[in-house]
Amino acid sequence: MSTENQTCIIIGASHAGASLATAVRKEGWEGKILVIGDEKAAPYHRPPLSKALLNGEKTADQIDIFKSTVYEKANVEFQLGETVTAINTEGKEITLESGEILNYDKLALCTGARVRKLPIPGADLKGVHYLRTLADAQAIQAEIKEGNKAVIVGGGYIGLETAASLRKLGMEVTVLEMMNRVLERVTAPELSEYYTQLHESHGVKIITEAQAMELKGDDRVQQVVCNNDLTLDADLVIIGIGVIPNTEIAEDAGLECDNGVLVDEFATTNNPDIVAAGDCTNHPNDLLGFRLRLESVPNANEQARTAAASICGNKKAYHSMPWFWSDQYDIKLQISGFNKGYDRVVLRGEPSSNSFVAWYLKGDQILAADCINASKEFMQAKKIIAQKIAISEENLADPSSDLKALVEQANA
Repeated sequence: MSTENQTCIIIGASHAGASLATAVRKEGWEGKILVIGDEKAAPYHRPPLSKALLNGEKTADQIDIFKSTVYEKANVEFQLGETVTAINTEGKEITLESGEILNYDKLALCTGARVRKLPIPGADLKGVHYLRTLADAQAIQAEIKEGNKAVIVGGGYIGLETAASLRKLGMEVTVLEMMNRVLERVTAPELSEYYTQLHESHGVKIITEAQAMELKGDDRVQQVVCNNDLTLDADLVIIGIGVIPNTEIAEDAGLECDNGVLVDEFATTNNPDIVAAGDCTNHPNDLLGFRLRLESVPNANEQARTAAASICGNKKAYHSMPWFWSDQYDIKLQISGFNKGYDRVVLRGEPSSNSFVAWYLKGDQILAADCINASKEFMQAKKIIAQKIAISEENLADPSSDLKALVEQANA
């Protein structure tokens, strides 16, 4: 069936939205493609916000996902700075905050996620920031001053990446983590200890089991009051305590949601004319054996391509092994797999060398690998985990064992 006179609307000018817009044209969509974004900026890479953009290595115009010519070639239209307030699935139309109503034939939800707010007194003072958007990063940039004190609430990846950037710019940085170690929700104790020592070696102060209870100041923030009788002076406070998927308009439209918009392996919702991709989705993964919601660029891009294929009637199941990365100082962490349910950790190399791997195992199965400055091992880890290749603990732990040869042997 020809789609020449049909309209595909994509809600969200995100990683997923940009990838889907270009991919749906490649999949054969002939009609109109319209991307609606609530930010005024064209789709941009989010990872640099806490790293290269924040510390000045890159400018805003250097983090665009695609050049404008890519969208022009694919004949993709944009309406930026617009918010979608409602979806009418029966009439196949969406309503914008401005009151404008647009009709669609196929709809894609790439609405992403928003920051989780910290509901404490003083959270609305000047000098208190979250870091999720380009505007957030630029607002923080404007307040960075060498020698001033920054307090970061949250010892996850965003918090630690931001800490590294601010230290590079000469600020005094303290990280508050309410758990008993940084990165507790996502890594083994060995990695937490490594990153704690890494940041402390760069002059960052990390305080665990510390919870911000109140932010004080006359007009702008001056102090952070914690639960442990600790009060910190602060010229700048950055809060990074996680995100919440943007599912409200999907829920209101009758789409099934549970920690994200529920989609099948083809990125399709319970409405056959609506797909979803990226941080806002909860999807099945046969390689892992369970459903999950992933906040990662690779997931957004790959799932978007699956969604684009579904829009055009080309079914391509999405079952990729998750992978992530984090850059802090001169250390690159690359993660393959998902360590949920691991019962032990095997180290390959010494953390003190700043080049090692932490393998996560459950029984005989290798679930995941955290690779620190170990890109060759990361490439093999992706294959080992995805293909469920059995590697002995001795070979996993021995830096001299040839992982590539073991993978090739297993595939022979």
